[in-house]
Amino acid sequence: MRCRLRLVYNNIMKTIIEDIRTGQFQPVYLLYGEETYLIRQYRNKLRDAMAAEDDTMNVSFFEGKDVNARELIDLAETLPFFAERRCIFVDSSGFFKKSMDDFADYMAEIPSTTHFIFTESEVDKRGKLYKQVKKYGRPVEFVRQTESVLMQWVLGRLKKEGRRITRPVMELFLSKTGTDMEMIEQELEKLLSYTLDKEVIEAEDVEQICANQISGKIFAMMDAIADKQQKNALRLYHDLLLLKEPPLRILFLLTRHYQIMMQLKDLADKGFDYKYMAGKAGVPEFAVRKYIGQARKFSVQQLRKSVREGVQSEEDIKTGKIADRLAVELLILQFSA
Repeated sequence: MRCRLRLVYNNIMKTIIEDIRTGQFQPVYLLYGEETYLIRQYRNKLRDAMAAEDDTMNVSFFEGKDVNARELIDLAETLPFFAERRCIFVDSSGFFKKSMDDFADYMAEIPSTTHFIFTESEVDKRGKLYKQVKKYGRPVEFVRQTESVLMQWVLGRLKKEGRRITRPVMELFLSKTGTDMEMIEQELEKLLSYTLDKEVIEAEDVEQICANQISGKIFAMMDAIADKQQKNALRLYHDLLLLKEPPLRILFLLTRHYQIMMQLKDLADKGFDYKYMAGKAGVPEFAVRKYIGQARKFSVQQLRKSVREGVQSEEDIKTGKIADRLAVELLILQFSA
């Protein structure tokens, strides 16, 4: 079943590539799901294909929960200025998780010269807006990739650079990064720079560059939070900042960590095995035991509340209500109180 689902998923992504190849673009695209790296990549592909790089007159960007649907419609009705099309990019609006009937109806009336590109982490497929996008445009879900797919992706990157790696070293590398493609990309760039004069990447290289990096420190931070060790949790957070990791990135990983624990705790209570749970949660099988061990220290209600608080903090940061570094610090203090 997993292979068949992966094939369908790849074919759906290929429809975007085919649209770009033919120049036959949909009136509206909805790119959504957990894999933010792929969402960003395909959004950028559409941006590059649909408008000139320096075209600021006909390309508009909106972000956040305060985006006004009426403003979007007014802009969509404006003819492009000396160009073939007008492109409106809308990121993290939350439109697809609430009632937007009037805006949903407008999906059937989008002018032929206007194209909407929405990017969201979550959508309600039962909602009218999603159904309208599915009817008149192209919704594409980007899910977490399996460990085997990620290995092939990394191998492809290494091959382009003329590098090689053994399977045990590859597994070590992924154990440090987790399955988030954005994290893998960042750590791979560091590893390639560190091993610039080497053809074969070795375990020592991975340990030198990736040891004590994000994945391990996030787990350690979560242990400190669960054990109410505030000073230790804050020390680990400051260690991550010293490693030049952006606070928003740390917040994303912290919130995702709570989400994974919540999901695995539920699956474990239902009696599923580690292999099944790893596939559902999108984490390596060897990491499931660590997540479940931490999850036992929290109730489901605590995990759910922590996820909500993390999402709210991210929104507060993006809307300028609080500085990113302070927001994450306050959240850690709250979680470990």
